[in-house]
Amino acid sequence: MASGSHTFLFTDLVGFTALTAERGDEGAADVALEFYGRVRALLAAHRAEEIKAIGDALMIRCEEPSLAIRLGLRIVSELDEDPDFPAVRVGVNTGTAVRREGDWYGAGVNVAARLCAAAGGGEVLVSEPTHEAAGVLQQIELGERRLHWLKNVTEPVAARLAEEPPRSDESQLRRLFCSFKSGPMPLGGTA
Repeated sequence: MASGSHTFLFTDLVGFTALTAERGDEGAADVALEFYGRVRALLAAHRAEEIKAIGDALMIRCEEPSLAIRLGLRIVSELDEDPDFPAVRVGVNTGTAVRREGDWYGAGVNVAARLCAAAGGGEVLVSEPTHEAAGVLQQIELGERRLHWLKNVTEPVAARLAEEPPRSDESQLRRLFCSFKSGPMPLGGTA
């Protein structure tokens, strides 16, 4: 297949080596398999395909850059809701790549993997080419454009942190309502 522009997403578990030391090989493998299953359940809705699993990471190709960003945010938000699950991180890049024997190779793939490695736990780093290709995104905030020096990439890569805008949290509203209902809180006190 000829080289062209594609969008790739890498996601992995933060601190997997420490998790393996803590839970042992079998426990860590179980966590990785659960991670794969939970991410795989999201792929069809985002028109994405799994390319391969690599240890505690997944390589995914998405048909549309905007859906790749949404998928990254969905992975992070769904797994962050589980306090017993390790933090995940995501890197998304749109760039050139070629397909060979079911796998993808090229600069687009390499930068996505390196952005994943540069992301912190619970973060989705989106390259500038993906941001531009995605167009206007509803209900997604992209932070300031920042340059990242990535391992084995000769030039800095511009990327933005993607986030869902804050939602009104019903439980937070309920707590606020209950605090008003129970009367004023003493100065310097906590609820």
